[in-house]
Order: sequence, then C-alpha cells, then structure tokens
Amino acid sequence: MRALLPEGQPLFVTRIPSGAEVTPESLRAMRGQIASAAGLLPSARGFACVGYGCTSATAQIGAEAVADLVQAGVATARVSDPLTACRAACAALGITRLALLSPYVASVSERLRAALGAGGIATPVFGSFNEPVEANVARIDPASTVAAATELARQGGVEAIFLSCTNLRTLAAIPEIEAATGLPCLSSNQVLAWHMGARGKLPGRLAQVRSQA
Repeated sequence: MRALLPEGQPLFVTRIPSGAEVTPESLRAMRGQIASAAGLLPSARGFACVGYGCTSATAQIGAEAVADLVQAGVATARVSDPLTACRAACAALGITRLALLSPYVASVSERLRAALGAGGIATPVFGSFNEPVEANVARIDPASTVAAATELARQGGVEAIFLSCTNLRTLAAIPEIEAATGLPCLSSNQVLAWHMGARGKLPGRLAQVRSQA
C-alpha cells in the first residue's frame, strides 16, 4: 500500500485474525472481528477512507456489511474493499469480461465469481492455484502468477485480467503480464489503493490501475 498511495500520505494499519485454512466458513468468521479491529485505529485521527483488505471475505460477508462493520468501529465517511474497488476500476476502464486468477479452492472462488457477476462483470476464463493454506499464498512466486495469468489470457474472450487476493504478491507481476498479453492487468491491492485514493479524494490517478489510463 505504501508503494501505491501518494508519497507522504499517512497510512495506518490494523489486523484481523484469519484462519489457517481459507474456507467460506473461516472467511465469514472475520465478520465478528472487523469492528473491533477498526476500533484499534487511532480515534483522534480523521480518516479519508478505511479499506478492508480481503477480497474473498468481502464476497462472503458482503461489501455493504463490511462497510457497516468498519464504520461501527471507526469514524470514517468512506470505506473500500477489493471487490468494490475491482468493480469500480472495471467501470472506469469499460471492462465487463475478466480472466480471473485466484489462489484459493473452488468453494471460495465460486462465491467471488458470483459476486463479480452480480456487479455485471463476467469471468468466463478462470484459473486457480487451489491453495487451501493461507500462509502459502504469500509464498506463491510472482513468476508462477505471470505464467498462470498469461495462460488464461491465451484462452481469449476477455478484456482484462484480475489477480484476486491481497495476500498474493502481484505488483511486480503486473507489468510482465500486461507486456505478455497486451491486456490490462488488475490486482486486489492495486485496485484497493486506487479506490481508497479516489474515495478519500487524495492526489492520485487511475494510472495506478492502468499505466496508460
């Protein structure tokens, strides 16, 4: 997030416990921790926007519920999450068909695809690393992400690629994927940073999402 937000922009971070395995149940369990975690942010500060950094949990809990829980814990007029941010970025770029790459098992990924579809974004091309262990997701090599995303793009019929999961290392992979496929490549952390900046009216640009935008 430091790399994506404007230089010098204050950024405060709080954490929510996450299950060792990623399942619909473990993701939904974070619902009970969101307000208390948000409440650990310094109450004397004014926040332009608070972001909830879990794509798949947002799909399980619901973006509106996430926003309500965040605002129950901390005073902020604006809340973002990677799912809402992805929808907003796709709308800004005129994208309605994504190749989706997820690190997680089918039961988790299917809910995310349904949530994107409900927002008018089809995912006709889909791939996953089928990783059930949360700690292993951060260990997926960016080169593997590049290879998987490039292979998905070869199937055609999509306008962009979305790399889901804030725990997946994607920032270094994005330029390589765009160069290899000729398609815009979005990722959870990337769109979340852009959307937080837009909602918080921070100096920034959609170039954080797409270099030529």
